[in-house]
Amino acid sequence: MSDAWIKVCAADALAIEDVMRFDHGERTLIVCRTADGSYHVADGICTHEKVHLADGCVLGNAIECAKHNGRFDLRTGDAVRRPCRVPIARYDVKIEGGEVYARLG
Repeated sequence: MSDAWIKVCAADALAIEDVMRFDHGERTLIVCRTADGSYHVADGICTHEKVHLADGCVLGNAIECAKHNGRFDLRTGDAVRRPCRVPIARYDVKIEGGEVYARLG
């Protein structure tokens, strides 16, 4: 993966505490907007049971997996609620011209 910025979505496509799935190459990712209005991009597959995190919900600064209600902190990627234990990768994000961009390298 390069250090190039890729366009993810329009910034206004996400409401507060919203999540959207997007795929890039072979990767499944999520873009989330947390309670404070900030945007986060992270791996989109739960490290516990390999389900799509986009089927879950954003609660404050965390994404909650729909299958077993484990949670990950979107600011750090850390698993913060069991049964999740292994963190998810997160990526740099910028907002430019009303668009959300991520650097996946």
